[in-house]
Amino acid sequence: MSNLGLNNRNNSGQRLGITEPISLGGPNELDVTKTQELEKFLAAAGLYESQEEAVSREEVLGRLDQIVKIWVKAISRAKGLNEQLVQEANAKIFTFGSYRLGVHGPGADIDTLCVGPRHATREEDFFGELHKMLSEMPEVTELHPVPDAHVPVMRFKFSGVSIDLLYAKLSLWVIPEDLDVSQDSILQNADEQTVRSLNGCRVTDQILRLVPNIQNFRTTLRFMRFWAKRRGVYSNVAGFLGGINWALLVARICQLYPNALPSMLVSRFFRVYTQWRWPNPVMLCAIEEGTLGLQVWDPRKYPKDRFHLMPIITPAYPCMNSSYNVSSSTLRIMSEEFKRGNEISEVMEANKADWVTLCEPYPFFEAYKNYLQIEIAAENADDLRKWKGWVESRLRQLTLKIERHTYNMLQCHPHPGDFSDKSRPFHCCYFMGLQRKQGVPANEGEQFDIRLTVDEFKHSVGMYTLWKPGMEIHVIHVRRRNIPNFVFPGGVRPSRPTKVASERRRVLEPNVSTQAVLEGAEDSKKRKREDENVEANSRNAKCLVAAASSSHEVLSSNPLVSTVNACSIKVDSMDINMLGKTRKEKVENNIEHGLKNLNNSVEVPPQNGEVDGSVRCSHPIKTLSSSGGSSSSTEAEKIAIEKIMSGPYVSHQAFPGELDELEDDVEYKNQVKDFTGSTKGSSAESSKANVAEEPLTTTSGTVPCTILSPNGGLEELEPAELMPPLSYGNRPSSTEQKKPIIRLSFTSLAKATGKST
Repeated sequence: MSNLGLNNRNNSGQRLGITEPISLGGPNELDVTKTQELEKFLAAAGLYESQEEAVSREEVLGRLDQIVKIWVKAISRAKGLNEQLVQEANAKIFTFGSYRLGVHGPGADIDTLCVGPRHATREEDFFGELHKMLSEMPEVTELHPVPDAHVPVMRFKFSGVSIDLLYAKLSLWVIPEDLDVSQDSILQNADEQTVRSLNGCRVTDQILRLVPNIQNFRTTLRFMRFWAKRRGVYSNVAGFLGGINWALLVARICQLYPNALPSMLVSRFFRVYTQWRWPNPVMLCAIEEGTLGLQVWDPRKYPKDRFHLMPIITPAYPCMNSSYNVSSSTLRIMSEEFKRGNEISEVMEANKADWVTLCEPYPFFEAYKNYLQIEIAAENADDLRKWKGWVESRLRQLTLKIERHTYNMLQCHPHPGDFSDKSRPFHCCYFMGLQRKQGVPANEGEQFDIRLTVDEFKHSVGMYTLWKPGMEIHVIHVRRRNIPNFVFPGGVRPSRPTKVASERRRVLEPNVSTQAVLEGAEDSKKRKREDENVEANSRNAKCLVAAASSSHEVLSSNPLVSTVNACSIKVDSMDINMLGKTRKEKVENNIEHGLKNLNNSVEVPPQNGEVDGSVRCSHPIKTLSSSGGSSSSTEAEKIAIEKIMSGPYVSHQAFPGELDELEDDVEYKNQVKDFTGSTKGSSAESSKANVAEEPLTTTSGTVPCTILSPNGGLEELEPAELMPPLSYGNRPSSTEQKKPIIRLSFTSLAKATGKST
């Protein structure tokens, strides 16, 4: 791993990233003005902590470092080590996450890592002795150990500052004070939990090494985090993206536009990721195999990696996908938000929109007519905190199961936050928006039957190993008009809700009127910047054309393209069947498209350290370069973005719908093994029929999927009466008819005219 400094590296002449930059153009006066406005916007939004809070955090970290040093000496003496080893015994605190990146806000927690010697164990010493020491300190409150988490953590507040503390046990007898955790050798003989715990620090430090300008990166990332939270797409546990994911996405944009100011970086963020063809991975550097034998992300070797929908690869060894929680539904939602951001950014360039418009909150409770409300309760605050953590980790499974069991006809939009009714202590709610798949007409009287789906979810949640009496969960269906008031700001329901469609039209209509202005580049300084972009990218295009014309070798095979049956994929000894005619056609088209790319690719000689030493130029680039009606700058950027996505993983295919549940953690699989075995088995048997004729079971009869056509009008969901929930002990067998706990009937728009929403 390189040991670059953290200063500005714009003019060092060193390229950062696995490809050449898209543009080396610097800022003009408009960019400088826009960036100043952006910084004022961030300050007005309260995203910067005060100097007093910054000093308080530093004091807490210093105190915590002293505590772990005292702790390690105490356990060394208790284990019978000689006095010299006791005096030399040491532990050290590192930070990572938003605090280490420098983008944390007021009240944010601090992600910390305690690194200890080989004789200081995680179970007995860290979660035992250190936990005991902390529990006896008056300045420590809300102490909550989670030893069985995927990354074991101890959460607490120290003098009011929230701390997440991980532990890494190294194979060293003595931890040096100048320890460098970025060295790969630190992973030697480390257990899996230690590797995962070290990963946060190693990735954070590597990100800071791989961006050309630290300050521009921080400002851009601070804005993108705020934007994502306002638009409801900031949550790793809900299937969206978390802090590390957004940092990696922003860092890649900084590499592609190394001399751009934050205002332009934000604009290009939306432009690049609107055009990005997932599941092409986002990578800051080449993936290295390493010498320690640790598994790295590689869809050529590991079949499970091929089914990640939005790969965002960490840059530190062992490189892995940081966004494996993303599902087909959340990817669709984020893609729509990227598109919206891109459209508003284009309008902003004509000074007809501002940062406030871009960051308008997503009107979640106005966007849908039907919602699922998941209520949980506990006996006390401590039980509720534990219960919430467990339920939140399971909510993603409810989304996946609903979409799978309805053959992706019923789409879910999980809200990333929770809501509390102040009149009910130790209680909170989660919500999911529900809608029919867009563009698919409804059949008269058709209803979605998700009783068994909800029951499976409740059963899996009820198997919590730390369950206590009073921990309850209820899932109910509510219409938009019946959403409880406590979810709205101040507990007051808006009197005249703004329609989402109207909002989007109002925001985006200027885009049409200003298109000529944007494409014409009337501002002379803007034209100068575009000319620089064209010059920078034309060299890349010429290189590709020259390489293509001089090479006559056509690839005849590619290990990254897996040959699969169009109807079924077998992974982990499970047949994942692709149900429905439209889905079958989609898979076949994906495979056909991949093969076309494969057969029409040309191999370019290795250059500039590209991943696998090659770049492939395929048809999408030629199509973009020949299309008219857009500025030469935008066209050049499109070509450059396509080039980035034509690397060694371009032919990787993913099949989103049925494979989302493969990401269940091992603990969950073991817990519900007996329960899900029969249901999955019955599902596999029922899907052996002709997929084009697969029926959709409803309460009104059997409706073949083949009668659905794409020319239907607008549809809306309407609730039927709720059936009483099944108790845990009276589960129907897999052969019984599924009965609805929540029935959602679809009627035509004409039939719904005049009804209150």
